[in-house]
Amino acid sequence: MWEMVAGLLVALAALGLVLEPLAMSGARVAAEPQGAADDDLALEDLTESDSPKVKALLALREIEFDKATGKLAEEDYVRLKARYESQAIAAIRAEEQSAKEEARPASDRAEEAIRRARREGPRVCPTCGPRPEANAVYCSKCGRSLVPAASRARCRVCGAELAQGAKSCPECGGAIAA
Repeated sequence: MWEMVAGLLVALAALGLVLEPLAMSGARVAAEPQGAADDDLALEDLTESDSPKVKALLALREIEFDKATGKLAEEDYVRLKARYESQAIAAIRAEEQSAKEEARPASDRAEEAIRRARREGPRVCPTCGPRPEANAVYCSKCGRSLVPAASRARCRVCGAELAQGAKSCPECGGAIAA
């Protein structure tokens, strides 16, 4: 009889040891704030991000993995790493600059836009006259260029300024006619 009671106590102790972690995790979940459990479910898939910074950092992670697994030659690794590091740094700097710009009060940004518009002067179409669009490149009525001929070359597709001797537009990628 005593053997049966001792066996039952040992079985209960073993059952308690097995179920303790489950009971503790249930208590921990109950103690967490309501939003904490929802945050885990709302994680964003970074591979679907359009951010240039995220894309460059993911590419860096990928080439590190490819080099570690032997899929990437050393010279390719060095070339790709330098390329994606420079892209990541440029994207981070651009993000920091835009954060600084957004941190400025709206009145300061508006004043800067007004000063810039006054410096540039009104855009005037030779055919239609002054245009209401502050930074228009082409006339909204007839389509003629509003940029003076003496200024730098512009893309025919998007109107972005082109560097001397450019083969394609840095903004839209359009080919430059020779």
